[in-house]
Amino acid sequence: MEKTMRRQKLPNTDSIEELARFWDAHDLTDFEEELEEAAEPVFVRAKGASLSIDLQATEAQHLKKIARSKGVKETTVLRQWILERLHESSRTGRPPNKALQPTARKTRRG
Repeated sequence: MEKTMRRQKLPNTDSIEELARFWDAHDLTDFEEELEEAAEPVFVRAKGASLSIDLQATEAQHLKKIARSKGVKETTVLRQWILERLHESSRTGRPPNKALQPTARKTRRG
């Protein structure tokens, strides 16, 4: 007696993790007739500013170690720290650390 293969359905979920597990185990071509073209973007990147931060090699290694211990990316740690300082600064109404303030450049007279 032959067994008929039961057709699997696409998951109806917004969970990225669940969708990732599903597509890791399935092939897109098996679901071509169920796919539909999206008229609007599905995932939209949040608008924000990107910054570049120069760190010494030892500082970058220390940051990587901290991020690894928390199980997150280095950028996540930096963002958390920055937001904490911004929140702290807005609460007190003054900058959190004098050392972070710009300093006047000293010029040499020759």
